[in-house]
Amino acid sequence: MITAAIILAQAAVLYENLIAVQAQSYGPEARGGATRSDVIIADTPIYFPKVTQPNILVCLTQQAYAGYSSIIRPGGILLADSHYVKTEKKVEARQMNLPMYETVIGKIGKPIVFNICMLGTLIGITKLVRPESIMKVLEKQIPPGFLDMNRQALDIGLKLGEEYK
Repeated sequence: MITAAIILAQAAVLYENLIAVQAQSYGPEARGGATRSDVIIADTPIYFPKVTQPNILVCLTQQAYAGYSSIIRPGGILLADSHYVKTEKKVEARQMNLPMYETVIGKIGKPIVFNICMLGTLIGITKLVRPESIMKVLEKQIPPGFLDMNRQALDIGLKLGEEYK
C-alpha cells in the first residue's frame, strides 16, 4: 500500500503538474501490523498535509476497514478488495468491493503486483492521474525484468476500475 501511494504521489507531481503530499504510518508491530498511507493531490498549494477525512479510502485488509472506514467523507469512495474485506452498509460512501487480488492471481499468478493492480483500479475509477504517468514512475523504479508484470497488473486494475465505476 505504501509503495502504491508513493508511486501515485510521484506520478501526480512529476508528470501531471500537480502538487502532492504523501505520508505513512505503521502500527506498533514491525511486520504484519496495520499500515496507513495518506496521499493528498491538489492543483493548489497544500497547507495542511494530514488527511483527516479522505474523499477516497482504499482498504486492503479487514483490519484497515474496521479502523478507518468511519473517517471517509460522506459521499466519498471506499475501495476494498473482496478477497480480504467484508464491507458493511454503515459507511456513508460509495463502497466498491472488487476482486482485485483474485483477478491478479488468476491472470498473473503472483501476488507481488497486487498493489499495482489496486492502483490501476483506483485510477480506472477516479482518473486522478493518467495511467501513462504511473507507468513512467514504474519505468524508473522497477527493474526491467519486472516491468512487464507490473504493466499487466496496472492494465488489469484499470479494466476492473473502468468496469465497476
